[in-house]
Amino acid sequence: MTPRRTAKNRLFSAAAAALVLSAFLASALSAQTGPTATPPYTISVFATSQNGYSQPDSITRWKNSILIGFGNGVAKDCTDGKSSTIVQYSLSGVLERTFSVIGHNDGLRLQPNTNKLWALQCEDGNPNLVIIDLETGAQSLYTFPPTPHGGGYDDATFRDGQVYITASNPTLNGQGVNVFPALVRVTSLASGVVTVEPVLYGNATAIDIPTGTTITLNLTDPDSLTVDDRGNIVLDSQADSELVFIRDPLTANQTSGRLSITSAGVATTLDDTAFATSSGVSGAFLLVADLGGDAIYRIDAMPWGFEPGVAYSASDTVGIVATLNLDTGALTSIVTGLVSGRGELFVSPAGARR
Repeated sequence: MTPRRTAKNRLFSAAAAALVLSAFLASALSAQTGPTATPPYTISVFATSQNGYSQPDSITRWKNSILIGFGNGVAKDCTDGKSSTIVQYSLSGVLERTFSVIGHNDGLRLQPNTNKLWALQCEDGNPNLVIIDLETGAQSLYTFPPTPHGGGYDDATFRDGQVYITASNPTLNGQGVNVFPALVRVTSLASGVVTVEPVLYGNATAIDIPTGTTITLNLTDPDSLTVDDRGNIVLDSQADSELVFIRDPLTANQTSGRLSITSAGVATTLDDTAFATSSGVSGAFLLVADLGGDAIYRIDAMPWGFEPGVAYSASDTVGIVATLNLDTGALTSIVTGLVSGRGELFVSPAGARR
């Protein structure tokens, strides 16, 4: 015989049901933690921080290996004497070996057609450069003379046999303007010292890309560098929510275009921007470092792959990876839920045309 349900029984059943529902919702929310991708994009873990290294940032490739710089919470002005870790992975995320460099690593680039990895340390002050021969593992340490802008050097890129570096953390004048070089070119590595010359000043004249009007820049936070499909150097002035496109950098015809970055109409900072390979390689994927999440993620675009030439940007402040409209500066999210999106790299499969 079924027992008669008293008011007490009903209250107990309701409470039990509430507990079950609460547990279910908590489980569902837990399953949704971490970044998520909007179809047709998917996201998966490529690698995570371990073995005492943390805070992944810059990413580059050598042959069929991926190299990632881990800042390890080291002082950005080289004042604590601690070291960053550069970790080499296979294309599937298997750890292969590690390197240690003195100072906070930020910029990490492979010199084209060589085995030389350029690692820049201490973007806020007292910068150094370490060049690692990836065939032998040998390291060469270079120092910089006192910087004219008072800060350090952040990121490097290679174009037409030249090396360009961002002059980061500049001292501003009394009006809050950066009147110092924001982009420099390496002219010499003689006697273990990096010599540079100005390419673009922080208060240079530029064209505002959406409107076509002439403006005066104020690059208060030069940060990441890359080169787009048209050969323009692309400088990210992070705190200013701007990208600057520099054409013909070492000629009398040098011109610059400024693109202000927004997400849902609000100014948004970027840490890095990568351009999908122009060759349209099948099976290519995008890596993004989540510094605050201590993980590196792999993003795939199924079933057709990434559209060649499209810009994909990672934001450190709103935790997204997004397509970037190069005419308006508007971001459209494809991944949300990162803690702090940082370095990016498009990767072609082993043996694919790059």
